[in-house]
Amino acid sequence: MDRLTAADVFVRIAELGNMTAAAHALDMSRPMVTRYLAQMETWAGARLLHRTTRRLSLTAAGEQTLARCRRMLEVATEMTIPVGDGADMPRGLLRIACAQSLAQEVLSAAVTEFLRRHPQAAVDLHIDSRAVNLVEERIDLAIRITNDLDPNLIARRLGACDSVVCASPGYLARHGTPLSAEDLSVHNCLTYSYFGRSLWEFSDAAGARISVPVGGNLSANESHVLLAAAVEGAGITMQPAYAAATLIDQGRLVALLPALAPLALGVHGVYASRRQMPTVLRAMLDFLAERFSNPRRWTRPQPRA
Repeated sequence: MDRLTAADVFVRIAELGNMTAAAHALDMSRPMVTRYLAQMETWAGARLLHRTTRRLSLTAAGEQTLARCRRMLEVATEMTIPVGDGADMPRGLLRIACAQSLAQEVLSAAVTEFLRRHPQAAVDLHIDSRAVNLVEERIDLAIRITNDLDPNLIARRLGACDSVVCASPGYLARHGTPLSAEDLSVHNCLTYSYFGRSLWEFSDAAGARISVPVGGNLSANESHVLLAAAVEGAGITMQPAYAAATLIDQGRLVALLPALAPLALGVHGVYASRRQMPTVLRAMLDFLAERFSNPRRWTRPQPRA
């Protein structure tokens, strides 16, 4: 972890006497403040704070560490960057985490364009369907599609992702076509472990919300697996529109329920702290916000009436 940031965190905790107040002052999540404090104590090799229910106070080792941290921050403040050396240019490595479907269908093209604009930047993509721990896994930015963000995280909304309910022509020929949301309850629905589990939500033309419990004999924690299974006729799936669009255009899948819109999901860039944000991270967030704000990148295909 960054020792300079850890020093800043420790000084704020010492000055404010409360980790929640320090997190607010630093515009940082409370878990992040706790991790920086723990790492600072590891580096110091001693407990730095007495913890009570009302306030934190410094130990003897904490007093010594506080003085060193303040000196460190003073030196850092005095450092200047020569004008004209490209200090504001995005550069360096950016580690980004996201799910396979998003990386393959959307993010890879976006990252390619970003790197074309900023040749001194580099990106390391980490593909995983689970929500990674940003600090422990040294991730600078996670792209998540969800309406249920952890309130302790810092996130920037980048766009809205439409979904589509679809199935193969073969499955529909064997089992019939659902004409209402309620009809889904008697069909084999393929459920995504991290996507509402077995409750699918829709809105009708009047804006009324409809929630339908669904189930089937196949679930997975990777949406691409369910998409491939749906193409093979395994059942009905709810997919991000960007992932299913080509297969629907090819006729390998059929979009269903034209009168209903699956609940749209927010596309978020999640990161650890706004404080001392690297230029390359800020540039990537701005780039993705501009790119992903275009609804055409997320709009669901039109179902057959």
